[in-house]
Amino acid sequence: MKMSDKKLNPNEEKVTIGCYISLALAIVFFSGIAAGTSYFWSFLDFTTLMGNAGKVVGKVTETPDGVATTMTTLRGIGGSGAIDGFMLAISMIVPGVMLAMGMITVFEHYGALRAARQLLTPVLRLLIGVPGTATLAMIACLQSTDGGAALTRQLKDSGALTYTELNNFCAFQMVACAPITNFVTFSAAVLAFTNADGTSAVPLSMGAGLAVLLIAKVIGANIMRLIQLRIALREKARSQSPAINPAVITIERN
Repeated sequence: MKMSDKKLNPNEEKVTIGCYISLALAIVFFSGIAAGTSYFWSFLDFTTLMGNAGKVVGKVTETPDGVATTMTTLRGIGGSGAIDGFMLAISMIVPGVMLAMGMITVFEHYGALRAARQLLTPVLRLLIGVPGTATLAMIACLQSTDGGAALTRQLKDSGALTYTELNNFCAFQMVACAPITNFVTFSAAVLAFTNADGTSAVPLSMGAGLAVLLIAKVIGANIMRLIQLRIALREKARSQSPAINPAVITIERN
């Protein structure tokens, strides 16, 4: 058999310096480190490339000074039901999923997942019971729920995650979804509250709150690991126990 005819197993492909560079760029892209449109490197950020939809006039009111308009998004104001959900998907979910899947394909082509598998598998196995291949999906889910879900589905379809690992990873993602985006964005206004004397009214820092959420995510994944371990032990004990044949008693009548 010729060398060119051999199919190289992705797990056995050589990890080069380019793979680690691709992994580093992927971490920067999905983590939000480069966020902020005022810097030239903001093109390396997932949220920045997602952008925002344009504004449309949502309401027009007549005032003594003239006509006042209220701007809104393409989704509109006061929607409900399936149509409102469809508009939400068109404006937020679909673009996020498409961009995340497209970028992970690019990073995967340049070896980011191979580098993550080799570098981070021992750490992630210990913490939440998943291989290092899930690194990019884990980073993405900290910033975008849709992006993390899309990357996790791609890992599942490619066979990179087993059924047990998929359950562990889903439990990790379900606890405090997208904490970097949701918590950091909405907590900024709450943490800014001050007392009359100028001291902070909320005895909590943003870093401490984010740490609590991350710890809760790890705990959730390990609870799922314990549940699956208990189920596996129960099934193993059931398969090893000898089958008990019921006794048959025959009564003959004279």
